[in-house]
Amino acid sequence: MGAGHAHNHQHAHATPDSDRRWLAGALAVIVVFLIGEVTVGVLAGSLALLSDAAHMLTDAASIVLALGAIRLAARPAAGRMTFGWKRVEILSAQANGLTLLLLAAWLGYEAIRRLIDPPEVTGSLVLITALVGVVVNVLATWMISRANRSSLNVEGAYQHILNDLFAFIATAVGGAIILLTGFQRADAIATLVVVALMIKAGVELVRASSRIFLEAAPADLDPTEIGQAMAARDGVVEVHDLHIWEITSGSPALSAHVLVDPGRDCHAVREDLAHWLDEEHHIEHATLQVDHALPELLEIGGRAGAHCEDAHGPTHRAPALRHAHP
Repeated sequence: MGAGHAHNHQHAHATPDSDRRWLAGALAVIVVFLIGEVTVGVLAGSLALLSDAAHMLTDAASIVLALGAIRLAARPAAGRMTFGWKRVEILSAQANGLTLLLLAAWLGYEAIRRLIDPPEVTGSLVLITALVGVVVNVLATWMISRANRSSLNVEGAYQHILNDLFAFIATAVGGAIILLTGFQRADAIATLVVVALMIKAGVELVRASSRIFLEAAPADLDPTEIGQAMAARDGVVEVHDLHIWEITSGSPALSAHVLVDPGRDCHAVREDLAHWLDEEHHIEHATLQVDHALPELLEIGGRAGAHCEDAHGPTHRAPALRHAHP
């Protein structure tokens, strides 16, 4: 009998230090432009520019949040924090998603109000500032894209900046329409385009972070398929109490109770399973309780889960037993 734990901390991702450098560079670029944009937005009377500025303020906040989360997540596991502070990055991602949704609600309300009663907007100032904003956001987006976007935390900051880039493009189009045709409602319509993009990004971030908080299996890992494949490995009789979740984004974990043939070496079977999980599914953090199966489980008519009275979730059995005991 034995319980084993296997994990490999070799990652090909960018390091936390390089992530911090890229994020800090993007933050500096955004803050400098933000100050100028607010000034021009007030002078031009443009809601689209002010909405972009408000979005850029949340961009800056999202990067600050991401930087803090990276620092906390780097702390080693200690005391009651047995997984360390890695989930702080998921809190940061969820906060970024929620701020996108809240900001979208406010901007949507303001845009509809301005569609009904459009104010005077200076199209030339809107167009010039928006074009500068496109350049600034392309630079900031490139910087953050150089960081580790497999981290949901960094992805949250990236989505903020990317949506801001789309916002500036929409604002530039709106400014050009106002300048060329005098159609003042173009400013509010551009804002509504931005709102739609913000809602899409916000929902995706909240959904992805919520899956991790709810201990759901990662989207690319099917617990049923993995359980059946584990049960089909040489020497395995049954797999139950199978749990697959993410400690943080890109760090899947698995635990399971594995029953093996009484004549087989539990430790050898555990090592085989741990190696297979790492190679085939990139699950480096696997905790397996391995025991010999009770004789009655191997008999015709033996009930699934005979080793445990209260197994959690479905039971996966070796193919021969699966056919013998449907």
